[in-house]
Amino acid sequence: MSIEIRPVADGDFFAWLDLYEKYAAFYETTLTDQKALLLWSWLTAPDHEEDGLVAVDDGRIVGLAHMREFARPLEGDRGLFLDDLFVSEDQRGKGIGRSLIAATRDRAQERGLGVVQWITARDNTEAQQVYDSVATRTSWVTYEIDLLENQASA
Repeated sequence: MSIEIRPVADGDFFAWLDLYEKYAAFYETTLTDQKALLLWSWLTAPDHEEDGLVAVDDGRIVGLAHMREFARPLEGDRGLFLDDLFVSEDQRGKGIGRSLIAATRDRAQERGLGVVQWITARDNTEAQQVYDSVATRTSWVTYEIDLLENQASA
């Protein structure tokens, strides 16, 4: 097995979409055509902050990673936030997730960034085993205000 990690390309859309739909289903999120097309337009626009990588095995896309830069005011630098990371279920345990994280790390280093960060669901213990082996678990707790949900109830 020889996995190639490379940037997303225009011809990847349908294979990427298949994986991204599975990612959304894993997190019990509805992925509409509109959301998928919007994200794809971001990933393929050279001037958009969202960026993407795919893992390819024998011509088949088997993993994806989406990332974007962010400012770190207290550190006086910028970081790379790994928004989405997913490996096809039948390909897990082969180091593909680690390879995508390593490629993300390499990208951050090439850009002179200070950190790579990501979050995962508390119950995503299988992925956490990988993450614990390649990164340091922080003590930060994440909060969010869902503005769309608040608008609907107002």
